[in-house]
Amino acid sequence: MAAIKVSGRKLKLAVPDLISNSYFPAAAAVELGFFAREGLDVSLELIFPVSKCYEALREGAIDFVGGAAHAALAAFPEWQGAKLIAAQAQGMYWFLVMRADLGARRGDLDVVKSKRIGAAPWVEMGLRQLLIDAGYDLARDGIEIVGIPPNPAIGPNFGLGAAKALEEGRIDGFWANGMGAEIAVTGGIGTVVLDIRRGDGPEGSFGYTFASIAATDRLIAEAPETVAAAVRAIVATQKALKADMALANEVGRKLFPPREANLIAGIVARDLPYYDASIAPETVSRLNKFCRVRQLLQGNPAFEAVVEHALAPLWIA
Repeated sequence: MAAIKVSGRKLKLAVPDLISNSYFPAAAAVELGFFAREGLDVSLELIFPVSKCYEALREGAIDFVGGAAHAALAAFPEWQGAKLIAAQAQGMYWFLVMRADLGARRGDLDVVKSKRIGAAPWVEMGLRQLLIDAGYDLARDGIEIVGIPPNPAIGPNFGLGAAKALEEGRIDGFWANGMGAEIAVTGGIGTVVLDIRRGDGPEGSFGYTFASIAATDRLIAEAPETVAAAVRAIVATQKALKADMALANEVGRKLFPPREANLIAGIVARDLPYYDASIAPETVSRLNKFCRVRQLLQGNPAFEAVVEHALAPLWIA
């Protein structure tokens, strides 16, 4: 393979869900021009599911992935060949939403018994593990976790597709992003049962995974200033959104349909306390533990093997 040359060429950043809050810092960094301010010409690519984002990264088709940290292992076993360079936000960021007519109460997981719950590939691992950690047995308790085929009218934006499937009665609940949850709740079709970032779920579930930015070891070695510039862009975006929520509306109008564009600022506002680019050793320890339990990881790689720790000063800039 030829040496990586980034000067003067467009870079590609892939996310697995676009009409969503999950990877909003990455999308906003492109749309608000923060990558451009760092001298980088970056385009945003939607690739679903998240495992295919990382496969595209491995093959050199894209340069950065803004996705779930644990899913990097789909393409880089034992963290060989890629590293996390920043967090988009802290903590596992999906919601468990159940049909409104079930009358579920916040935190009452018994509602999942004998129910059919939609979840995206790799995202579903978080739901499976939190149910196990909460004492449930999927077979014994009749819990079915299923994929949801993309809706042609919606495309591969899973949260929107999950809310639509719930409305149509094809599932009893879903495990998906805050946009899907907001649509279901405001539309009267769903009730939030678990919001992991805000204290719901079994102990430790917050640390299963998080939204990160990843790059290959090769890009880090051959174009370190490009990688550093990308991190600076993410940090600047997080800071700008915290200072001016009107920017979230601006991004929404550029990328989202009208209904979702009107919702995004409120959803992002709730996420702002988690907008922190840093990745702590304890965060990686929790991530590794989750990955071993889910049989994605055999060893216990050191922090430095998972994260490009030389970038740490930029996270708090």
